Amino acid sequence: MKSIHLVKLAIYVIFAELQKKNNCNIKVIEIMSIKLKSLFIVLFVINFSFSQEKDEVLLTVDGDAVMASEFLRVYNKNLDLVKDESQKDVEGYLKLFTEYQLKLKEAKRLKLHEDKKYLREFMNYKKQLTKNYLSENKVTEALVKEAYDRSNIDINASHILVRLAETEKDTLKAYKDVLALRERVLKDGFDKVKSEMHNGNTIFLEDLGYFSAFKMVYDFETAAYKTPKGEISMPFRTQFGYHVVWVKDKRASRGTMTAAHIMVGLNQKDSLLDTEQRINEIYKKLNQGESFEALAKQFSDDKSSAANGGKLSPFKSGQLSSQIFEDNAFAIKADGDVSKPFKSEYGWHIIKRINLKPVDALKDLKSSLETKVQRDSRSKLINDAMVKELKKRYRISKNPKAKAYFETILNSDFFQRSWRLPDDFAKDETIFSINNRSFTYNEFGRHLMSAQRIYAGKKTPFSGIVDKEYDSFFEKSILQFREDNLENENKDFANILKEYRDGLLLFELMEKEIWNKASKDTVGLEVFYKENKSKYQWQNRVEVVMASSADESVVNTARKLMKKGKTEEEIKKVLNTNDKQNVIFTKGTYNTNDSKLPTNFKTKDGVSKIYQHNEAFHVIDVKEVLPARTKTLEEAKGNVINDYQAVIENNWIDDLNKRFKVKINQDVLNTVKAKIGN
Repeated sequence: MKSIHLVKLAIYVIFAELQKKNNCNIKVIEIMSIKLKSLFIVLFVINFSFSQEKDEVLLTVDGDAVMASEFLRVYNKNLDLVKDESQKDVEGYLKLFTEYQLKLKEAKRLKLHEDKKYLREFMNYKKQLTKNYLSENKVTEALVKEAYDRSNIDINASHILVRLAETEKDTLKAYKDVLALRERVLKDGFDKVKSEMHNGNTIFLEDLGYFSAFKMVYDFETAAYKTPKGEISMPFRTQFGYHVVWVKDKRASRGTMTAAHIMVGLNQKDSLLDTEQRINEIYKKLNQGESFEALAKQFSDDKSSAANGGKLSPFKSGQLSSQIFEDNAFAIKADGDVSKPFKSEYGWHIIKRINLKPVDALKDLKSSLETKVQRDSRSKLINDAMVKELKKRYRISKNPKAKAYFETILNSDFFQRSWRLPDDFAKDETIFSINNRSFTYNEFGRHLMSAQRIYAGKKTPFSGIVDKEYDSFFEKSILQFREDNLENENKDFANILKEYRDGLLLFELMEKEIWNKASKDTVGLEVFYKENKSKYQWQNRVEVVMASSADESVVNTARKLMKKGKTEEEIKKVLNTNDKQNVIFTKGTYNTNDSKLPTNFKTKDGVSKIYQHNEAFHVIDVKEVLPARTKTLEEAKGNVINDYQAVIENNWIDDLNKRFKVKINQDVLNTVKAKIGN
């Protein structure tokens, strides 16, 4: 039972508690399936804004106050879910609501809220819920739209990079170097400068081919999309150094291709094998009608795809290491068509187009794009926007001496990952504070120790390290501070969290006190069944095989075959064809008044006459007539458990009312009734 997702569980528990006495007949043995079916129900006790000028105590349970606003939130949110006017009675709902509060009180008396499993499940859910409230939505939406627009455009580019450490502050030389290389490319051409200057260490001149959103770091991607076709950008910086990008082409996205290929590799063990001749022989077999998939399995040298009939994973422009291959694949006009043999850097190929999917609409991609944005380097923009907003919201106080102090205690051990905080370290000093929460030198010191791995083997100035890690630590701290205080800052979040906290607690209680007792108390269950067995009756039933068709002549033929003793399968072979379903069979045991059976149906052994019912014709072979009788305990077990559970619960509620004193403020109740017109 605990494997049900927490969201599903809490929705079920709260809904069941407030609805079960209004014709929600829940059988213990069916409880999990009902929970799953209840998912469409909105968690009506959360996220409801009911403004009141004055909130007052509606009732107390053993001295604990329950406010009128809490009851109104439950009542009003659930109002749209009920059709029966009798279910909208305030008095009736107050009784159910009071029982709900009594159960929560009992759960806490039993200390179920301290149970480790309960706490673990609740904290897991809290983490999931918290994520939805921590992002900067406006920035996220803008980045998702931008990413979608860019994914519709492919860019073909080359770039120049002069490497520079991310923490390096003296950037003028690198900037001038990349600017000089840009001027040379404009004068002498990219290829000439590349042959002279590319060293693969400090200077890079590279052809990138086609790419779109999420293929490059965000700063580089942005510069490329902002640079007009045919131009070279001015220098810009990324985490790798200074770049310029030459945008050679921009085109509409060609979509996502799913294809299969047959490859004859250029490097063959058989030195006498002519690779071009071999691919042409395979192509001739294709033209003779042989299966592409079979030929790929037999002859393709691409071992990763050959066993799967040559099928490749879906790809977009720029995702494969061969532009020649991509161009030939996207040039195929229709699904199922095959390319002519062509040569790439790796060998000779024949490609079969399986499917070409254009870029989906934004609404269909939004969820996946949000995930990519949050994982991509552009997520820093989301955090930056949130930190900027939080700086305005909170009181921030920074120690102006802190950075200088940490610069003095760093040494060369830091680059060997062996640096430790000194013995006389001022660990209790405040580095900064957010509202009333002070963050200490010790916390930042531990952050620096963890960061050593990033700088291993480097020679970065200590001032650069402290600046960068201070900013990182501050961002992490202010975001964590918001997360820790979210329940106090966000009313919607607090309401939702409270209802899940209570819902999970109620589940633990009901499972312990009611559900398990009702299903596992075999002696009590048997006694209850014997005392109430007259309630559990089978009506008159029939075991039947029924043939149905819209064509009376088909049913007439089926009837004749039934009378000859033909089986269901034999009759279907006679009456149904490959392209037409003339007859359908239904079989089972039904009450004689079941809606599947004709209203004037005669319960008599053997093959019936033809009946017209539910806009079709039917003939029924009655295998056995089963007269009305009392159900055995095993046959009635679901209903018996359900009824026995209700008895246990009613007695339990009586005990809770005796244990905890409930006091209702009648004046406030009258105000509530007046407010909702009941």
